[in-house]
Amino acid sequence: MSDTAVVASPPVRTTSRRPVRRSRTGWTAVLLTSLAIGGFSLYTYASADLRALADDGAGLARTYVDAPLPVRWAFYVHVALGSLALLLGPWQFSQRLRRRWPVAHRSVGVAYLLTVGVAAVSALVMLPFNQARMVGFFGFGAVALLWAYTAWRGFDTARRRDLRQHQAWMIRNYALTFAAVTLRSWVGVLIVVQLPFAGPDADPDLLFETAYAAVPFLSWLPNVIVAEWLIRRRGLPSYRLVDLKPVDQG
Repeated sequence: MSDTAVVASPPVRTTSRRPVRRSRTGWTAVLLTSLAIGGFSLYTYASADLRALADDGAGLARTYVDAPLPVRWAFYVHVALGSLALLLGPWQFSQRLRRRWPVAHRSVGVAYLLTVGVAAVSALVMLPFNQARMVGFFGFGAVALLWAYTAWRGFDTARRRDLRQHQAWMIRNYALTFAAVTLRSWVGVLIVVQLPFAGPDADPDLLFETAYAAVPFLSWLPNVIVAEWLIRRRGLPSYRLVDLKPVDQG
């Protein structure tokens, strides 16, 4: 009886709504930033050919414009499918979609995981030509492999109907997808940090190159930490940082 009274008490009902509101706010922020970055990337690279974009200094066009043809194709595939994954991903975490239209949830999930898989492979093809050179080879290479691995685990756990593990792996996977957003955020922050020391004649290209050299790891490692915190907060199977053994919080 005492447990029932505690659950039914007004303070508990009040606090139970607070995480829901925070969750909706966080989901909306992720959705809007994903739409902005994904839509902007698609628009930029669909607006002109790579040579014209390179002449205008748009995005990473200069990095790949003179790369071998297979690498240029991989670049376009990565931009297109990576942006699509960024746009599809947030809908996998919509409780309304999952509960009311489970078939749509599964269809969007399959499309999302397919785009991630192909985009991860294309990222590996691009590695030797990345702008951050050796740091980028290891940083972007690691995230590409983890991106593909977590996508496979997300698919495999859904196929086995292990829904709690599926949710945990999908959170980890989208945290890596969201690196497309955090990468651009970090580049902007790191450019601003350099400005007070760069002087009035600062070279914008040099500022960008210096900032970009730090993001191959910085763009995704904090995301993984936040993802694991969210997994633990939701009581889903998480990992200890020491022995990397899964811990089921349920």
